[in-house]
Amino acid sequence: MKIKRNTKIMMSICLLAVLILVLPLMNACKGEGVKKVGISQIVSHPALDATREGCIKALADNGYVDGENIEIDYQNSEGDMSLVDTISDKFVGDKVDVIVTIATPNTLSAIAAAEGTDIPVVFSAVTDPAGSGMVESWESHPNDNVTGVSDMIAVADDVDLITQIVPGVETIGTLYNDGEANSVFLVEKLKEACQPLGIEVVERPVSTSADVLTAAQSLVGQVDVIWVGTDNTVVSGLEALIGVCEEESIPLFPSDHESIERGGIACYGFDYYDIGYQTGEMIVKILEGANAAETPVEKGKIVSLSVNIAAAERMGVTIPQELIDAAEIVYEE
Repeated sequence: MKIKRNTKIMMSICLLAVLILVLPLMNACKGEGVKKVGISQIVSHPALDATREGCIKALADNGYVDGENIEIDYQNSEGDMSLVDTISDKFVGDKVDVIVTIATPNTLSAIAAAEGTDIPVVFSAVTDPAGSGMVESWESHPNDNVTGVSDMIAVADDVDLITQIVPGVETIGTLYNDGEANSVFLVEKLKEACQPLGIEVVERPVSTSADVLTAAQSLVGQVDVIWVGTDNTVVSGLEALIGVCEEESIPLFPSDHESIERGGIACYGFDYYDIGYQTGEMIVKILEGANAAETPVEKGKIVSLSVNIAAAERMGVTIPQELIDAAEIVYEE
């Protein structure tokens, strides 16, 4: 009986030893194949929110479902620049497989944080990635573990659109955050497009979305129309700008479809859901082994005309019927 008891004890010890060895391997196997993606968004507003949603949908459509075979850590600094670096450092510390950034400031932060690691950065909704110093060039950037999708717009096309809807325009006002390199770049493009037409550009820099109302009011009586680029600060405070433009009958021309739906008049722009979806498809390639440094930066592929008939009426202008007929998106309320 003593021998049998000792044998049972030895078997129990062996079984315990096997479990100690096997359980960590089982846990490792359970987590095998689960990718970690950190999404850093600079602020909440409809365009950037749509970008994130499109990105996550593209991942899911390609088999990467959050909570199943991928872990998505979404962080939003809500315009607080002091949090941007904290979020970037968190993702690097968590050793995510890829950092996804929506907008310029957090992209630059993530690139700096990921330097010296093998973590790629994939950006979205960035206007001028080369000019901002994110990559050496759009096509070739072998020293940069970075790629993404740009929302570069054709400002000259928007100016042409303005002249069709507001014939004889002489002055265009613009609000922008002069601390955002992309916004400064677009204002320069606005000046270039207006100069040969003899149109004067009146600038009003803002630092926060709370400044938008005062800046808009300062343009009353100074400009014929107001144009806004894809500036996150201004777009976050767009309702204040729309209110001034409706009250003072100043036609407002934002640069993205979401802002046209909110109350702008017209633009040639992107649906930011499409920009996000295109970015998500790029992330899939990176997760499946593509090298970000060898992946060319892309521009948004789908550009379309959107018009808001009701907004135009509230601001005292009429959109020509030929533009309404040509528009892919028409808002009537």
